[in-house]
Amino acid sequence: MSIVHTSVMLQETLDNSGLKEEGLMFDMNLGEGGHTNAFLHKYPRLKVVGIDADENIIKVADERLKNYGDRFLSIHSWSDDFLCNEKSEKADLILFDLGLSMFHYKSKGRGFAFEDDTLDMRFDENASLSAAKIINTYKEKDIADILYKYGDEKKSRKIASRIVEERAKSKIESAQRLHLIVNNCFLPGEKRKAKCDPATRTFQALRIATNDELFRFERALKGAYLNLKVGGRIEVITFHSLEDRIAKWYFRQLENEGNAKILTKKPLLPSECEVENNRASRSAKLRVLQKVR
Repeated sequence: MSIVHTSVMLQETLDNSGLKEEGLMFDMNLGEGGHTNAFLHKYPRLKVVGIDADENIIKVADERLKNYGDRFLSIHSWSDDFLCNEKSEKADLILFDLGLSMFHYKSKGRGFAFEDDTLDMRFDENASLSAAKIINTYKEKDIADILYKYGDEKKSRKIASRIVEERAKSKIESAQRLHLIVNNCFLPGEKRKAKCDPATRTFQALRIATNDELFRFERALKGAYLNLKVGGRIEVITFHSLEDRIAKWYFRQLENEGNAKILTKKPLLPSECEVENNRASRSAKLRVLQKVR
């Protein structure tokens, strides 16, 4: 078994969990099980239910965590579906880590990486909508709207227009070709000044749209509150301003209603040391909420 992902803000999630020696935790984005492994190790009587929409990554987590026996249970499900079906008020901690795992970038045939020869981007491979379907069948305006709304891509109209031109020649079926199409929309000077690959925002926006991530996260947060014990906490690690805004405003709503207390008036950020050692953590923000009634 090879673990390729480094969990972000691991110590901060442990320090702000509010857990004692025992309890129940829901890890809503299990991934390769990094956070769950740390929690199970620190709290010897804790039980964790790990949820993920990707059956492939669950297999990695199951192998990694098998020595914890019945203290760990994995479930293949979207986080919002799981939480909205439970409503049990039994969890002491519910953790969301919304970052994309390196597992997905390394997995060939998924379309998350620029060099991939497919264009899929589905976390759940049983889902009907793929990035290829969006790129090859959606109207030009709808593609532009996705790129602008979910990726804050200022060249969204130009990129969408170029995509429609290219797909008229032949179907766009690989991340490689899409990456080339998007990059050709940028001038050499713009590429040199960019802090990341110019196609990053396009790929991010397509991934979010393919998996309906923002709708699912908002729905999952509401389900999380219903599954939380009084005194229990929700921890949310976001990497995108749209995700962070959803968490910020929902936490504020619960606090204004007198149902919860925000424990992080300003989001916690990764340490300089963590950012230096893991650049993927640089945009992470951690917010923590405690249920009071």
